[in-house]
Amino acid sequence: MAPDVMARYEAVIGLEVHAQLLTETKAFCSCSTKFGAPPNSNTCPVCLGLPGALPVLNKRALELASRASIAIGCTLQARSIFARKNYFYPDLPKGYQISMYELPLATAGVLEIVVEGETKRIGITRLHMEDDAGKSLHEGFPDSDTKSYIDLNRCGVPLIEIVSEPDLRTPAEAYAYLNTLKQILEYTEVSDCNMEEGSLRCDANVSVRLRGAEKFGTKAEVKNLNSFRYLAHALEYEIERQITLIESGGKVAQETRLWNVAAGRTEPMRSKEFAHDYRYFPDPDLLPVTLPEAVIAGVRAAMPELPASKVARFLEDYGISPYDAGVLTATRDLADYFEASVKAGAPAKAAASWISVELLRRLNDAGKQIDACPVAPAALAGLLAQVEKGAITAASGKKVFAQMFETGRGAEEIIASEGLAQINDTSAIEKAAREIIAKNADNVAKYRAGNEGVFKFFVGQVMRETRGQANPQVVNEILKRLLA
Repeated sequence: MAPDVMARYEAVIGLEVHAQLLTETKAFCSCSTKFGAPPNSNTCPVCLGLPGALPVLNKRALELASRASIAIGCTLQARSIFARKNYFYPDLPKGYQISMYELPLATAGVLEIVVEGETKRIGITRLHMEDDAGKSLHEGFPDSDTKSYIDLNRCGVPLIEIVSEPDLRTPAEAYAYLNTLKQILEYTEVSDCNMEEGSLRCDANVSVRLRGAEKFGTKAEVKNLNSFRYLAHALEYEIERQITLIESGGKVAQETRLWNVAAGRTEPMRSKEFAHDYRYFPDPDLLPVTLPEAVIAGVRAAMPELPASKVARFLEDYGISPYDAGVLTATRDLADYFEASVKAGAPAKAAASWISVELLRRLNDAGKQIDACPVAPAALAGLLAQVEKGAITAASGKKVFAQMFETGRGAEEIIASEGLAQINDTSAIEKAAREIIAKNADNVAKYRAGNEGVFKFFVGQVMRETRGQANPQVVNEILKRLLA
C-alpha cells in the first residue's frame, strides 16, 4: 500500500498480557507447576474440576500478583472477587475459567516506555488473577486425518492478566511496552517470562482510524503472539489489512484472529466474544479477596529495586553513560554482576565497558546467560586491575579475557604463561619503530608533508610487531620523535 495512504490512518492498539506466576504449585490446588512433566501427570480433582472438589487460593500467588500490581503503578483494591468465566473448550475440563471480572485485584496503573528517545506513558486498565487452561496438541494439521491430544498439566496454573489502555499507536510502541513489562516482571521475580514455555503470552486489540478522528474503529483481537518478533509482524500486517479493507469500501469485522507464523498473516478464528457471552458470575466456592492496608504496606516494603530506579542510581553512583546503564540493567542478574565487579575493585566505567561489549558478546556467541558466566565478577575485576596499572595493554587484555572465558583460569596466570605482559622497554619499542619506518619510506614522506593521518598506520604496525604488548603511550612518543 502507498505510504501516503498509510499515513492518513492511525492505529489504536491495546495489549492483554498473560504472565504465569512464579509459584511451585497451582492457583487453587497443590499440583506442581513444573514445566516439562509427563502429560496429564500434574493434575488432581481440583484442577480437573471433578464434582465435590473445592479450590483454595494459593497465598504465594496472591503475594506475587500484588507485587506486580504495585510495580506497574496500579492501585490494589481492598476487596476483589473471583468469578467464573464460562465457555467450552476441550482442554478446559471445568467448563469455566476462574478469573476476575467486575472487581479485579488492581486498577489504574501506568507504564513509561521509551521509543526512539521519546518517553510515553501507557495507561493500564487493570490487573487480575486467573487460572490457565490446558493445552491442545494437533498432529497432522490441517490434513483430514489430524489427531488431537490434550495435556491438562497447565490447568490451574496461576496467571495474571494485565490489560493496557488503548494508548499504543505503533508496533514499535507495543514492542517497547511488552519489553518494559517483561523486564519489570522478571526484576520483581513475579514471573520467569519464558515465552517458549508459555509463561508470557500476549493478545493485541487492533483498530485503525483516520488521523484526527476521535472515535475508535472496529477492533480485531490477534492471538498467538508468543514472541516479540511475532507481535511486531502481526501488528504491521493487521494494520495494513484493515486500512486496505477500509480503502476498498469494506468494513472491519469485530473478530478474533490468529497469527499464522508460517504464512506471515493473521487469519480469522471466531467472531469476537462479548462479556455477556461468558456469563460471568461470582465463584461460589471462593471467598472474596481482602487486602488490609497493612498487607499492602508489607508488599510495598518487600519490593525490590525496579529497573528505572536502578538506571537512575547507576548514572548517579557510577558515572557511567546512559547507554551502558541501560545495557547493564537489562536484567537483574546482569546488574548484580556489574555491581559485584565494582565491589571487587573494578573501576566502574571500565567494568561497564567490558561487560557491555566483551562479556555480552562472548555470552551471546556461547548461548549462555550471565548466571552461567565462567568469569566471576572478582575475576573480571582482577583482569581490569592488570589493565589499569599497565601490566598489560587493552588489546592483550581482550586476549586474556578470551582465555579466561574459555578456561576459567585467572588473569595473572594467563598473562604469565602466555607472555602477554606489557612491553615498557623503550629500547625494544624504538628498535621495532625504526624497522617499521625504514620499510615505509613513502608513508614517512607523506607524514612529513603534513598527512598526519598516516601516523595511525605507524602506530598500528609497531603494535602488530610487538603482538599488541607495547605500551601505546611509549609507542606514540617514540614515533613522534623519530618521524619529526
